[in-house]
Amino acid sequence: MPACRYDGRVKIITLNVNGIRSAAKKGAFTWLAAQDADVICLQETKAQEHQLDGHGVELPGYTANFCDAKKPGYAGVALYSRRKPDAVIRGFGVPEFDDEGRYLEARFGDFAVVSLYLPSGSAGPHRQESKFRFLDAFLPHMKQLARAKRETVLCGDWNIAHKEIDLRNWKSNQKNSGFLPEERAWLDTLFDEVGYGDAFREVEPGPDQYTWWSNRGQAWAKNVGWRIDYQLVTPGLKGKARSASIYKDERFSDHAPLTLDYAL
Repeated sequence: MPACRYDGRVKIITLNVNGIRSAAKKGAFTWLAAQDADVICLQETKAQEHQLDGHGVELPGYTANFCDAKKPGYAGVALYSRRKPDAVIRGFGVPEFDDEGRYLEARFGDFAVVSLYLPSGSAGPHRQESKFRFLDAFLPHMKQLARAKRETVLCGDWNIAHKEIDLRNWKSNQKNSGFLPEERAWLDTLFDEVGYGDAFREVEPGPDQYTWWSNRGQAWAKNVGWRIDYQLVTPGLKGKARSASIYKDERFSDHAPLTLDYAL
């Protein structure tokens, strides 16, 4: 396990920044620097690493790693850690999605953290088809991680609300990307068959807890949201979450930061 805290606690934050430079301008990195997290996972950075100088995205005391999309201004993930990883893995071995900068794994001995950004299918049928291809390709990798001796926390924007409790308007969204039966069944497989845990729900079972809100209407003000950002844990880490929070006092993105504390 990572020697991050003497008390055996590990604090992990995940946030889809919807543009890392934009989020920095809105104060995200000032907030992150004050959180005393061990690992911070960011998604949808929308920038190449060489474009970040002077944009205030450094965190003193942290090692930063990036996995950028080949397409400029698109996708991309990042991972900041207090301890320098023993190994960093970019991609999970499927070129179509590795080229989009969707998977970044940092290993710390027998523990690992992944910053993950699943495709969204909301832009049209072609994107939904891409999302289904991702799900098909990623499931074997998830099974492999679950069988490994190394325990893993997979953090990020999964672009799927699992259950009715996970979005406000579930009845009207049953035919929309993000709440399709096939997508929800894929998560069922991860939880029920492969053995993953939804760390947030282990400690926060209640309703009206969302991590993403549309910019349309007054979704944020009215809390008409979706819970699509998760920290999934391999079987050996189930039951290790001690507290969870969604930060909404400031708005850095259309997503909110999700923080989990684990006792390892």
